[in-house]
Amino acid sequence: MTLKIETFSSLKGGNSFFKAITHPAADSAVLLRRLAGARRVAVYDPLGFLAGFAACHDLSGMAIENVYVQSVSEIGAERLGRKARLVTDLAASQADLVFVAAFDAERLAAAIRHLVPDSAEIVSLDAMRLDDPLLTSKRSYLDPLNFATNFAFFRDAGRQHTRLVTANYWTGYGAAAPILSLTLFAGDGSVLARWQEPLGGEGASVVIDSREVRSRFGLGEFTGQLFLHVIGAAGHDVVKYALDTIEAEGPSLSCTHDANAWPADFYAGLPAPRDDESVTLWVQNSLPFPIPAGEIRLNLMGDSQSVAFAEPVPPFASRPVDVAALLPDARWPQQIEITAGRYIVRPRYEVTRGERRRIAHPNVERIDLKPTGELAELAPILGKGFILPAPILPTERWRSLALPTPMATTQMILPIQAIAYDESGRELGRHRFGRLARAESVALDLDTLLGVPRPAFGHVELTYDWLSGSEADGWLHALFRYEDRTSGHAAETSFGSHIFNTVATWRDEPQSYSGRPPGLSTRLFLRIGEPDHDTICHLIYPASTPWHARSTTHLLLVGRNGSEVARRTVEIPCGGSLFWRVGEMFAATERRAAEGGSIVVRDQTCRLFGYHGLEGSGGRFSLDHMFGF
Repeated sequence: MTLKIETFSSLKGGNSFFKAITHPAADSAVLLRRLAGARRVAVYDPLGFLAGFAACHDLSGMAIENVYVQSVSEIGAERLGRKARLVTDLAASQADLVFVAAFDAERLAAAIRHLVPDSAEIVSLDAMRLDDPLLTSKRSYLDPLNFATNFAFFRDAGRQHTRLVTANYWTGYGAAAPILSLTLFAGDGSVLARWQEPLGGEGASVVIDSREVRSRFGLGEFTGQLFLHVIGAAGHDVVKYALDTIEAEGPSLSCTHDANAWPADFYAGLPAPRDDESVTLWVQNSLPFPIPAGEIRLNLMGDSQSVAFAEPVPPFASRPVDVAALLPDARWPQQIEITAGRYIVRPRYEVTRGERRRIAHPNVERIDLKPTGELAELAPILGKGFILPAPILPTERWRSLALPTPMATTQMILPIQAIAYDESGRELGRHRFGRLARAESVALDLDTLLGVPRPAFGHVELTYDWLSGSEADGWLHALFRYEDRTSGHAAETSFGSHIFNTVATWRDEPQSYSGRPPGLSTRLFLRIGEPDHDTICHLIYPASTPWHARSTTHLLLVGRNGSEVARRTVEIPCGGSLFWRVGEMFAATERRAAEGGSIVVRDQTCRLFGYHGLEGSGGRFSLDHMFGF
C-alpha cells in the first residue's frame, strides 16, 4: 500500500509538511503519548494535514470522539474513518483533549478556544517541532527553507570509503552564515553520530569524508546513510552533492550524486545484471517508522508481475537486496521497475563484476504524465525539442553504450532516436529505435554510429523520432554505460531530457534553476578529486534551435574558502562538446593553491550540460552528471 501522503508535486514542489513530520530530529513520542493517554480526543483538522500525519504516525491508541473541520465544504468528508463535523459543533463535545493537526497552531487554537470544553487541554503538532537552532525561518515553520535536507549513501567498510563534496551555494542567494547539520545512521538505523559543520563563505567547498568521520567518533565499519540539513539556507531547499566511493588499494571507483530528497511511488532504470555481474539494490528507509515486509517490490519493466522483498526495514535502516534472488532470470539489457510506495528516496544500486564494484542510482518514475501529440505539433517551433545529451568518452580508451529507460507509468511506447556527434558538432550517425515498447530493452553500442576512423570524442543526443510516432511527454530518460576497453572497469549514469538554448518556452522548459524559464546560462559544480586521482569533465553544448555559434565558457578554479585561484576560458561549438582533465587544464602550482577546492563552470551565453568523474590507477574511473545551482 502506497504511503498516503503527498511527498512531491510537479506543480508545487516538495511537501515541507511531509519533511516536518518525518525529520529525524522531530520527536513525536511525547505528543503520541499525550494523545493515547486522553479518554476522549476531539481532532481539529483545519488544513487537511490529519491523514498525512496518521499515515506516518500510529494513532491507533487515540480514542477519537469526533473529527472537526473548518470548511463547510468538507462537512461529512471521511477523516480517519469518521464523518467530519463542522468545528462549531465542538462546543457540544465531551472531549478532555483537543488535538489541532497543524503547526504554528497558536492562532488556530485561539480562534476555537471558546468552543473547547473548559476542562479540555489543547495540543498541536507544535509539540514535535524541531528545536529553534535547527530552523531557518522562525516565522513560518513549514517554510521549505526550514527543511533544506537530503540523504546520502555513506560507507566506510573494508577498503571502501565515501567522500561527499558540495559547496556553499546558499550564500549566493542571500544566506548569512549557513550551517550543515549531519546525522549518520548505521545499517540497522541506529544513530552513530550527530554533528555540525559551518559552510564557510560563498562558494566554499564542503567535504565530508567517511574516514575522517569514523576517526573523529571512534566508529567501526558502517554502511548506512548520512542525513544532511542546511540551517540558514536561502534560494534552494535541496541539498545537492557529489559522492565518490573509493577503494583504497583496490580496483573499484564510482561516483553518484544527490538523492531526490522526496520519496516516490516508483523508480525505474535499475539494470539487470550481465552473466558475470551481480546487482544489489540498497533499500534505505528515509522515514522514522518501519517499511512493512512486502512493500518494496521488483518487476521487469513492462511485466505486471512483481516480486516482494519479504523483510521489514526498520526506521532509517539500510538493507541490501540481491536482485537475482528476486528476479533470477533477469539479464542485461533488461531493466527493472521498483515499487517503492513513497517509503524511500531515490535508492542506490551496486554492480559487482569480478573484484570491481560501482554504485549508481535509478530515477523517479512519474505517475502524473500523459503522452500527447503536442510536442510533435510544436516541432517546427522547438526544433529538436527535448534533448538527452551524454558523452561519447575518448574512443581510444572507452566504449560507450546507451539504454533508453521508460520513466513514467504511462509510457507504453517510446518513439526515439540516437544521434552521434563529434566534438565539433558534426553528425556522425544516427540510430532510430522505432516505436520502443515498454517491455523492450535495447542497448545501443555507440561504436556502431561513429564510423572509421573514430573521432577523438563526442556526444550522443537522444531525441524524439516524430517519423516513428508522436507519443511524447518530455520525460525522456536513458542509462549510459562506459567501459574501459583494456581494464573492463565500468561506470554508468542516467538522466532525463530537457529543452536547451531556445528563447521559446514550453511549460517549465528550458529549465531555470532560479526564476522563470528559459534558463539560458550555466553554473555547474565540479568537485576535484584528491591528489591521487585526476578529475575529468565532459561539457556538452546542446541546442534545440540554432544558438550562439560558440560558447564563452569560464572554468573558475576556486580554493576551499571559495576564493578564485585561476581561470581558463574555453569555447565549445554549438552542438559540440569538450572533454578535458583538471590536471591538464590547470598548472600544478594552481592546483596546489586550490587544494580542497572545486571548479565552477560558468557561461552566460548558453546552457551547457556536464558530466564529471575521477581517474585512478589500474584503469579505474568514474562518471556521473554534474549538478547546477
